[in-house]
Amino acid sequence: MSFINTLIERARSERKKIVLPEANDYRVLEAASKITANGFADILLIGNPDEIKTLGKDLDLSKVEIIDPDNYDNLPKCVETFYELRKAKGMTMEKANEMMHDAQYLACTLVKMGVCDGMVSGAAHSSADTLRPALQIVKTAPGTALVSAFFLMVVPNCDFGDGVFVFADSGLNEMPNSEALAEIAISSAKTYEQLTGKQAKVAMLSYSTKGSAHSTDTDKVIEATKIAQAKAPQFLIDGELQLDAAIVPSVAKSKAPGSKVAGQANVLIFPDLDAGNIGYKLTQRLAKAEAYGPITQGIAKPVNDLSRGCSADDIVGAVAITAVQAQAK
Repeated sequence: MSFINTLIERARSERKKIVLPEANDYRVLEAASKITANGFADILLIGNPDEIKTLGKDLDLSKVEIIDPDNYDNLPKCVETFYELRKAKGMTMEKANEMMHDAQYLACTLVKMGVCDGMVSGAAHSSADTLRPALQIVKTAPGTALVSAFFLMVVPNCDFGDGVFVFADSGLNEMPNSEALAEIAISSAKTYEQLTGKQAKVAMLSYSTKGSAHSTDTDKVIEATKIAQAKAPQFLIDGELQLDAAIVPSVAKSKAPGSKVAGQANVLIFPDLDAGNIGYKLTQRLAKAEAYGPITQGIAKPVNDLSRGCSADDIVGAVAITAVQAQAK
C-alpha cells in the first residue's frame, strides 16, 4: 500500500469535511468525485450549482455538497463572523458581505466557524491568495510563533528515510533567521510524526557539516539547531549537516560520527526558500517523487495550498493530508 493510500485509510476512520473553493476548475471537480466515491472525506464546493454541474457533467458529483454564496441561508452568520474578526482593522458590514461572496474568504470563514474541518485551494490561485484569508480568519494555532509550509515527498525505490520525507520550508518563508528556522524544524518534526506515526529525525541542512566551513550562513543553521534542541528536546534534531551526511549512512559515518540523525534523516530543513523550493523540485523531477504541498503548519485549522500545475490526483492527496491533520485538531 502506498503512503498516500495509508493516509486515505486513516482519513476514512474519522471522516472530515473539507471545503474546495475552486469549483470552477475541472481538476477540483474530478478530485471531489474521486474523494466522495472513495468515501474518505466529505467535500463541500463553493459556486453556482448549475455551472458546477455543467462543468462536471461527465463526473459523479451526487455525494458532493455545494454552497452558492448568492443563495446560502447561513451567509449572514458568515458575514457577521468575518466582520467581528476584522472590525478592528476597519472592516465594515458592507465590505464583509462583499468579501463573503469571494469563495476563498467564505471557505476560510466556514473553517473558522467549524462548518468545515479544513480547506484545500491553490489550483487556480496563488499561494498568497490562498494563505492571506487563512491568516486573517483562521489565524495561527495557540503557542505557534510562525506559520510555515512543507512538502510531503514520497520517493519511489528509495533506500533512505523509508522513502517518505518532509521538506521545509519549501513554500512560504523566504529568508528565515535562526529563531524562525528552529520553529520550522520543530513544527516539521511534529508534522512528520503526526502523518507517519514514526520518529522524526530532523537534519538542519547546510553546505557545511559540523564545522567543515564557516560563514554567516552556517552560523545561522548552527544557532537554529541549538535553539530547536533546547526548545524541543523530545525530538531528534541535528545540524549543521550537508545533504549526503544527512541521508547516506556511509557518508554520515565519516562526516558526522556519533550523530543520532546523520545518515537517517527523514525531515530536511533547508536554510532558505531558494534551497527548499529547488530541493523539492529536483527530487520531484529527477527522482520521480510524489510531491504533496505546500502544506501549511502552524494554522489553527488546516488550510492547505496547491501548485497551480497540480493534477486531480495531487488534490486527492492534499485532501487526504488535510483530513488527517484535522483529526489531530
